[in-house]
Amino acid sequence: MLLATWNVNSIRARDEKVRGWLADKKPDVVCLQELKVEDDKFPRADYEALGWHVATFGQRTYNGVAILSRLPLEGVTRGLEDGEDDPQARLIGATIGGVRFLCAYAPNGESLGSDKYQYKLRWFGRLRRYLDSRFTAQTPLALLGDLNVAPEPRDVHDPHRWEPTVLFHGDARAALLQVARFGLTDAFRVKRDEPGLYSWWDYRAGSFHKNQGLRIDHVYVTAPLLDRVAAAEIDRAARKNPTPSDHAPVLVELRDP
Repeated sequence: MLLATWNVNSIRARDEKVRGWLADKKPDVVCLQELKVEDDKFPRADYEALGWHVATFGQRTYNGVAILSRLPLEGVTRGLEDGEDDPQARLIGATIGGVRFLCAYAPNGESLGSDKYQYKLRWFGRLRRYLDSRFTAQTPLALLGDLNVAPEPRDVHDPHRWEPTVLFHGDARAALLQVARFGLTDAFRVKRDEPGLYSWWDYRAGSFHKNQGLRIDHVYVTAPLLDRVAAAEIDRAARKNPTPSDHAPVLVELRDP
C-alpha cells in the first residue's frame, strides 16, 4: 500500500497537476491539504471518474483537507469533535482496509507570540486528546499531513535561522512530540535518516534550487504498521513543475500484512 501526503496549496490551481501526479505515481491512499475550497467546489466527480473514493472537509479560501483512496472509505469523520467552536477545516479521518487514516493540516502559527501561534500550540494539544479519547497505541493508525513543524535540526537547512520561527521553535517541536508520544513513529525516518531531505521550500530567493527547505510534511504510524514500512521518499520532481505548490509530496510504502 503506497501512502502519500501533499499540501497542494489550492486544489483549483493544482487540479490538473494532482491528477497527472496520481496517474504517474499510482498511490493507494492520498491525503491532501490546503484545498482552499468548500466541499461542493472540490472536483469530486473528476476523481471519482478515475476510480478514487473521495472524502473532503473543505473551507473557502483557507485550509481544507481530503482523503482519496482506491478502496472504499468507512467511518468518515471531520474535525477534532471536542465541542470547541472552531470553524477551521483541518482534520479528516477514514478507515481504509482496516487502517484508520487521519489527514491533518496543522496551523502555521504566523509569528511567535501571536494569537495564531497560541492557537497552533492548543491545536496540537487538542489533537493529542483526540487520539487519546478514540484510539490506543495498538490501533492500526496513520497520521499524514502538513504538520507545519520540523521535528529535528536535520529537518531544517539552517536550524539557527529557523529556531525563532513558528516552524521550528522549541515550543512547536515539543507540541508535535507530545502528539507523537501517543504511540506514533515518524515513518519517513524509519527508512531515510540522512539530513537535507525537505518537503517545503519558500517560494522566494530561489530556496528550492538552493535546497533551503524544511521537512514539515509527515507520515506517522502506530506500532501495528511500523514493521510494514518498506520505503519512503519525497518527490522533489513534483516541486519542479511550472506554478507548483510550495510543498512536495511525501510517500511511504507499507508492505501487505
